[in-house]
Amino acid sequence: MTKAHTLDLSAYEATKAAVADDASVGTGAFSTVTTWTAGAQARTTARSFTLETDEPAPLGGTDKAFDPMELVLAAVGTCLTIGWVTQAVQRGIEYRNLRVEVNGDYDLRGYLALDEKVRPGFTGVNYVVHVDTDAPANVLEEIRAAAEATSPMFDNVKNATPLRGTVEQV
Repeated sequence: MTKAHTLDLSAYEATKAAVADDASVGTGAFSTVTTWTAGAQARTTARSFTLETDEPAPLGGTDKAFDPMELVLAAVGTCLTIGWVTQAVQRGIEYRNLRVEVNGDYDLRGYLALDEKVRPGFTGVNYVVHVDTDAPANVLEEIRAAAEATSPMFDNVKNATPLRGTVEQV
């Protein structure tokens, strides 16, 4: 059995059918809680999982964990990877190896408030899928398009997602 075929496509299809029957079944929310630990370090929990973040030393951190910008790239890469696997399994395509490389360019003048015309986030995000398969190029292009079209993280980065914040003093 290939690694791709360990994807539980029957659970995926059952969820798809349930949401098609009743759209309210497919609505919900994810939630995280991030707590400052020291310096530029923080710990985030989501469900039963925990991850640490930090800043590189030139930005005042200790460089002991992911930078939050790297988490955005990881979110895009992991979501696209899941999409590529799902699309392959649905088409009966097998991969010997699949790797998604994501990089983002930035200009620190925005983050450091040195130039108000420069945004503090990425100036661009690019990705490359490295895939070892016998599938023809046109099928890989179909998979790429479908993975992008259905990836929540690709959508969140590509399109402006409404974001608002409040402060609650304790």
